[in-house]
Amino acid sequence: MLIETILDQKGRDCATIRPDAPVSAAVAILSSRRVGAVVVEDLKGAIVGIFSERDLVRLLAKRGRDALDLKLREAMTSPVITCKPSDRIDQALAIMNNRKVRHLPVVSNGSLAGMISIRDIARVQLSEKENEAAVLLDIARLHG
Repeated sequence: MLIETILDQKGRDCATIRPDAPVSAAVAILSSRRVGAVVVEDLKGAIVGIFSERDLVRLLAKRGRDALDLKLREAMTSPVITCKPSDRIDQALAIMNNRKVRHLPVVSNGSLAGMISIRDIARVQLSEKENEAAVLLDIARLHG
């Protein structure tokens, strides 16, 4: 199955913010949109970083409340690990596990096409397993 499948199911909307915005603005987006990461883009729309809940926790542990006033360019993770809509889900999961990240921006033709999370992949895999189990149960009923 391809990353495109996840985007088709969940949508392609993705939270973005500029690198000169304060960390507090990114935190507000994370909270209001109920997402775990926001993509940091420059004025031309190029991805220059990502800011996640993990980044926030590390930053707060290191800098305390002053962390919220920092510019994202000082707090974001960069360079960003991305994937393409044509990548296989198992490839994306391997990247996430190896690089210890939970979110991957999806890039198509040099532009942000969406974002996937490890939860999105788990949801798809669980659905596949449920479908497989249902098919096996039907086969067993036919032959039982």
